[in-house]
Amino acid sequence: MPKKRKTKTKAKPKRKIRSEIKTKDKTRIKIEDLLASHTEGLTIQEIMDKTKLARHTVLARLHALVGEGNVNVRKINMAKLHYLNEDVLSKEEDLEENPIKEKIDVQPIKEDHIKEPLSKKNVEETPKIDMSKIKEEIENELKTGKLDKNQAQIKEQREPLTHVVDSSKHLIKGKTDEFIRTGVPGFDDLFGEGIPKGSAVLLAGGAGNGKTILSLQILYNHAMNGKKCLYMSFEESEEKLTHHMEDFGWDTRKLIKDGNLMIKRFNPFDITRSVDALLMKAKGELLIEIDPIIFPGGFEPDIIVVDSLTAIASAFTGKEDSYRIYIEQLFRFFEKIKATSFLITETKQIPTVFSQTGVEEFLADGVIVLYNIKRSNVRKNAIEILKLRGAQHQKKIVAMQITNKGIVVYPEQEVFSEI
Repeated sequence: MPKKRKTKTKAKPKRKIRSEIKTKDKTRIKIEDLLASHTEGLTIQEIMDKTKLARHTVLARLHALVGEGNVNVRKINMAKLHYLNEDVLSKEEDLEENPIKEKIDVQPIKEDHIKEPLSKKNVEETPKIDMSKIKEEIENELKTGKLDKNQAQIKEQREPLTHVVDSSKHLIKGKTDEFIRTGVPGFDDLFGEGIPKGSAVLLAGGAGNGKTILSLQILYNHAMNGKKCLYMSFEESEEKLTHHMEDFGWDTRKLIKDGNLMIKRFNPFDITRSVDALLMKAKGELLIEIDPIIFPGGFEPDIIVVDSLTAIASAFTGKEDSYRIYIEQLFRFFEKIKATSFLITETKQIPTVFSQTGVEEFLADGVIVLYNIKRSNVRKNAIEILKLRGAQHQKKIVAMQITNKGIVVYPEQEVFSEI
């Protein structure tokens, strides 16, 4: 009896890429395909070089993939390699413990969420420093033996800093009944009325936790409502940040053309040199007149993002006093013009300190912390309003996700961990 020929069955694909089924995000698929062809793993820089994508774009997609368990991170020596998780991709079950809604649009905030800007009149002036009087006091202390030469030199250098700190301490803000919304889906539910207009808010968190995306999304929403918004970048170029925003479907170039959004790159070392020069020239006047250091001519923003204080601090290495003076003047200047500011600061993934020197936390009205928490073998993004002066807010850490439309916060999905 002749043997019956076996019918060949079509082999299943070795790798099942979820994003090909669930999303039309070509950037994400591009990164997945690249990792699929490099089973030895790739660093973030290698992915950027091979795809020609901006760093923020790569980080956003990688964190989404890592969070879903599709990509693993392995540390070898000082390098972190990203590679596709074969075991996870071959499974048939859905990896997501908490299904995330698809097609969530980032809706611009409604006009009634943001009230009219406060008047910029009656701005309080910073008290002047009488350096001649300070030097006279130091000379008298030298003569009486209270100070030696080294102590006198240190006191002369630090006295301006002490003056600025004291001036900031005695600055009392009046109560505000004007609040702004972020327009980030789910995030505004964590606030009572919103963020007090004119507040300075730190956005703290580890690398790639979504600080830049969150700040860009807030700016985009306000610019869509006709507000003047300025993004001060001390790392990425204007073009890269513009492309990064367009990756989320935001019409950035129209907002720039209309004059509602400005993305400006600054060299932190230029600021260092300017501060040093101004300190040398200061004789009884306000130490640092920072208007020309910060703002392009004729642009008066309502919302400002500084990305980042960490980059500025690195340029002031070995000049910590100058850095503190600049930061204090920066906060004070934002307060004078009644601008609401978001200042990004880099921390550890699970931070216990939220700024470079501590003076930033002292001066800031609010601190928002973004986390990347490991639960079992999966990392989850989370967000918390740690403090917000002059406003009610919920005190809990909740789930957050970086989607292809921007950040979405889940205010009812509380995250419990070892934080």
